[in-house]
Amino acid sequence: MQFDFVRRLFGRRDTPPPVVAKEVKFELKSTLPRDSALLETARALLNAAGVPALAARVRVEWNARMRSTAGVAFPSRSLVRLNPRLREFGDGEIDRTLRHELAHLLAYERSGRRRIAPHGKEWRRACIDLGLRDEQRTHDLPLPRRKIAPRHHYRCPSCGVTIGRVRALARGSACIRCCREHNRGRYDVRFRFERISPPQP
Repeated sequence: MQFDFVRRLFGRRDTPPPVVAKEVKFELKSTLPRDSALLETARALLNAAGVPALAARVRVEWNARMRSTAGVAFPSRSLVRLNPRLREFGDGEIDRTLRHELAHLLAYERSGRRRIAPHGKEWRRACIDLGLRDEQRTHDLPLPRRKIAPRHHYRCPSCGVTIGRVRALARGSACIRCCREHNRGRYDVRFRFERISPPQP
């Protein structure tokens, strides 16, 4: 009896083996798979516009994180991202938005190192070359809009124009209007924006 007690006290216990958690790999995907048909359309449009180098490196993606924006272009990356909700409005709206964003890439490609306005004459010319006439800067689709009050305010020391931004401007940003008017569109330190206090309501 004593032996049984000692064996129970110090002996081997039948314990279940430890549970080893399986390694789970996951990846947060902010974009949907690329649409090969849209990519081919983009390449054909850019080739027809006479920019085969841009056509070869352009990328088109659907971005599931987009809410109020129909599309966005990243000229330095030759990338166009589209809102998947465009599919609700038909192929015509997808095509128009694709051309609109490609026009940003085309205008940037043609400008070289010269600074241009995002929706200026270079962009409008690119829109026409891509088959869009009288294109508007913004869409009028019934997508939910989010308004965020600007937290950063700046003034041009030359023309006095003031702008409000949700995100701070890059250091050394200058007034494009003054650069175009007085320095042929090239950056000029004389027109660098100055930080100002927010206007009183």
